[in-house]
Amino acid sequence: MLEIQNISKSFYRKVALDDVSLHIQTGEIFGLLGPNGAGKTTLIRIINRIIEPDKGHIRINGDIMTQQHLSLIGYLPEERGLYRTMTVEDHALFLGQLRGLSKKDVKIQLNYWLEKFEITDWGKKRIEELSKGMAQKVQFICTVLHEPKLLILDEPLSGFDPVNVELIKQELIEMKAKGKTIILSTHNMKSVEEICDRAALIHQSKKIMEGRISEIQEERKTGNYAVKFRGSMIAFVNALWTGFELVDKEILGDDKFIAHVKMRGDNNFEDLLKTLLGQVKIEAAWEVLPSMQDVFIDLVQPRKEAENA
Repeated sequence: MLEIQNISKSFYRKVALDDVSLHIQTGEIFGLLGPNGAGKTTLIRIINRIIEPDKGHIRINGDIMTQQHLSLIGYLPEERGLYRTMTVEDHALFLGQLRGLSKKDVKIQLNYWLEKFEITDWGKKRIEELSKGMAQKVQFICTVLHEPKLLILDEPLSGFDPVNVELIKQELIEMKAKGKTIILSTHNMKSVEEICDRAALIHQSKKIMEGRISEIQEERKTGNYAVKFRGSMIAFVNALWTGFELVDKEILGDDKFIAHVKMRGDNNFEDLLKTLLGQVKIEAAWEVLPSMQDVFIDLVQPRKEAENA
């Protein structure tokens, strides 16, 4: 769907993007990650042809991207912007017509989304009458009115309460099921794990990671396992002996625990279970994969420390 090829961009002497390439597949949710100032928003603005790159180019469906391709894109910027004195209906009409929709089509699409979100009484309200969360929901609706094939969302979940976060996430999953391609730029690592197929991490203007979420977590696992059990923690620790290391523990009750264990030597998961059988009552055991939050910190932190050294 989208090929970003060797994009570089500088503002005066400040490098914002340095030879960044990404390949985003049709019908996937792609997480664009990175700390503040990494270059994510600059890349998004280049994709939307708000600014031009110094080097490199972008292809959409195999063709070099031009102004005409913008009708395929829905863009929700991080800097929210709605005209406060306009009604929701007028705002939708204004933005919808900018994307080439007729007045009739805007009304059909707006009514569909207002009904879907159960907010049909909002149409006549002025933007200034809405709460921040309500206004963000309106802006999301305006972003998808023209049914874009590529949706680019910059921090779409910020400002929403947990109920509406889940609502928007479910909408994105539904859109993906319909073949839409979604780029999600966010600091919400839990959402990345839950709904993104693949992700890339940009740091200090360079891409330092790209891949499937499951593969990224698998590559950076540390050999830790968790065991939920009933019994004596002393008996559990004694059973581990020299083949395994107790890393951490959670007390769930008087005789109920979750222990985090690291393998030593050539020991494996099966060896761990054999060691514990008969010593404690095992209720569950599983391999602990790093969260995307852990991966993010692990990749970014060493570079910061190297800078400060």
